[in-house]
Amino acid sequence: MTDHPVLRFGAGLADSREAWPVASSETVHTTGRVISVRQDEVTPPAGGDSFVRDVVVHPGAVGVVALDPQNRMLLVRQYRHPVGYRLLEPPAGLLDVTGEDYHLGAQRELWEETATKAAEWRVLVDAFTSPGMTTEAARIFLARDLSAADEAYTRIHEEADMETVLAPLVDVVAAVLAGDLHNPMLIMGALAAWSALNGPGFETLRPANAPWPAKDAQK
Repeated sequence: MTDHPVLRFGAGLADSREAWPVASSETVHTTGRVISVRQDEVTPPAGGDSFVRDVVVHPGAVGVVALDPQNRMLLVRQYRHPVGYRLLEPPAGLLDVTGEDYHLGAQRELWEETATKAAEWRVLVDAFTSPGMTTEAARIFLARDLSAADEAYTRIHEEADMETVLAPLVDVVAAVLAGDLHNPMLIMGALAAWSALNGPGFETLRPANAPWPAKDAQK
């Protein structure tokens, strides 16, 4: 029997965990660094033909919507080779440190990419970035009460020349809706922060150590 989460907002407004039978599973590619590709033969529980799905196995990621007292969003401008764009993004990174707390991972990314720390943290939004093809789960935090870190992190590769940008949240949201900004962490985080700011308020957001069952289930 499938366990269903407690419904908090209306009827049926919650995803439910479900696992269809897998007749066979084979890892067909691995980079040895970040991802691997798995091929699963899935059997529909209600009957019918089995089918094969490729699954990109991903460690997950965290992102940070960092706001100053004027509700300006701290962004980095980073080159992304696969899409051929230099994107404006929130500080973000992989959950690639074994056993690291999600909140600590977000603090680490904020420091590494912007040499910034924050005294106040909340959870903004949790998401599966592309559930039709990858296991990647992302958690985006809200960070406020910002200050400069005591030391900076030495960045390399495409992060070496990252530019730091402060942009009013209202302008970020407008640019998202105009189609000018494309990073999914930025889009989800900015829209969630705007909704909270102009709705129930940041104090209603989940605490930084809130459970993340969708990610924990992958361990």
